[in-house]
Amino acid sequence: MKAQWVKHFTYTTTDSNCSVKLQNILDEQFNPEASNTVRVSDITYIETKNEGFVYLTCIMDLYSRKIIAWTLSRTLEACYVSETVEKAKARRNLGKTLLFHSDRGSQYVSETFPNVIEEMIHSYSKKAYPWDNACIESFHALIKREWLKNKQIQGYEEAYRLVFEYIEAFYNTIRIHSHCGYLSPEQYEKKYVSSQ
Repeated sequence: MKAQWVKHFTYTTTDSNCSVKLQNILDEQFNPEASNTVRVSDITYIETKNEGFVYLTCIMDLYSRKIIAWTLSRTLEACYVSETVEKAKARRNLGKTLLFHSDRGSQYVSETFPNVIEEMIHSYSKKAYPWDNACIESFHALIKREWLKNKQIQGYEEAYRLVFEYIEAFYNTIRIHSHCGYLSPEQYEKKYVSSQ
């Protein structure tokens, strides 16, 4: 009897030739000179004991590495990425030439997403090349390594609490970052504002 092979994954990345619009404008320039000029975004998963995977969407201000908006969802629907973008807009005015960088995941190339970021310039990572979005990828690795590792997370509610504690009460406000001259992202941004 012939063996049947089942693929245990789903493609969520758009082919690099699908559109000439998917340009990598950021081009690994990870050190903008001012706050609120470049935002990067990505989605990662968090495993829970009773509810399977939940999904964390984050948007980072690349200047300070501060997480300015995040959403935890039970599914990978594109609406949660849009929701996170709207949160970021509500918290911060758009810069004059704000660049928004993401990978080519289906959520970021959905038909409705361009409407959400129409005031921004959208930049995309090259296909299957995570280094183009290294800063937000690094943050997602950090929250798992420093905070979520070895925790038996029961479900969505506990995962939400843990993410909130890490981002809002530690990472943004207290945790020092070598990129920020060993200040926290919030301290680094305050220093930038006071120098203007």
